[in-house]
Amino acid sequence: MTTAGRNTVKFFPGASVALCLILAACHPQSVSPVVGTWVVTIPEAPFPLHMFAFHADGTVQQSNPDAGDPNSSDSSAMGVWVAERDGIKGKIVEITADRTTRQFASRGDISFSLNVNGNALSGTAVASFYDATGRRVRGPVQATMKGQRVTP
Repeated sequence: MTTAGRNTVKFFPGASVALCLILAACHPQSVSPVVGTWVVTIPEAPFPLHMFAFHADGTVQQSNPDAGDPNSSDSSAMGVWVAERDGIKGKIVEITADRTTRQFASRGDISFSLNVNGNALSGTAVASFYDATGRRVRGPVQATMKGQRVTP
């Protein structure tokens, strides 16, 4: 707005609050060292190699070859993770189907604890499997995890 050759700026209430919110949204947040994609070996699993993708929003996805287990077909596992003082803890859930009948076999709940050291991770997991009514049918099964980050 120009008044007699002078430029003036009109202040809108809330403009400073909006500016602060915009700047905060653009400011990079601290990212946990687990965020990224990992090749993880779990020797106790029916198929030992797995892919894990840890996302900055606290979600995690896990996948391994479906044909790796001759008895059941399992979905990709999905879940959540949180950073704690001494590492990472989380839980993923997968659904399994009987290969012969193609019917529901179980729901697998896998809890894990991990430590990340640069491009390597290590930890333990505990898996329990439940029928359609929620009754545990197998487990708890203990497992170890060792992983390498996927890098360009």
